[in-house]
Amino acid sequence: MLARLAGEGLLTRGPRGEARLTPAGRRLAVETVRRHRLIETFLVRVLGLDWSDVHEDAEVLEHAVSDRVLAALEKVMGHPGEDPHGHPIPDRLGRLPRRELIPLAMLGAGERAVVRELEDREPRRMARWKHDGLVPGSVVRLLRADGDGLFTFEVGGRRRLAGREGIDGVLVERRRSGRRA
Repeated sequence: MLARLAGEGLLTRGPRGEARLTPAGRRLAVETVRRHRLIETFLVRVLGLDWSDVHEDAEVLEHAVSDRVLAALEKVMGHPGEDPHGHPIPDRLGRLPRRELIPLAMLGAGERAVVRELEDREPRRMARWKHDGLVPGSVVRLLRADGDGLFTFEVGGRRRLAGREGIDGVLVERRRSGRRA
């Protein structure tokens, strides 16, 4: 696969074999991400599918939907800025907003943050986060982290307990003083 991509001018190989995208490769990669995220958003917002299990469908559709249809989907949805998992959707020029995100587990005791992105594709984990209220836009407060890797947090007025592996992939943005989430 790497040889094929290099042959198409989409990546170069470094002296130690590392692969780097060329500008054309980066444009194609960002366009693919854009397509995928727009389709996931369409599947959730318009078709009403559950956001915790649309990844596989979007994987298939991103290669089948024409540019014209993709533009129409985007217009119907009002040009969304994020997909259902909180990931920013690149604009038509391939630009993404910069965000300072950290794993939920890195919050200090008593610190509040806003869930921004969910980094997983496993539907059961996504469903668990949804059940626990760990969804993009929700405010979470870490109450306690003990030495055994157990975290007690509050989200949506409910107290939850999870191990590190149970919250791995939940990325948050710290709340700044005087700024509302």
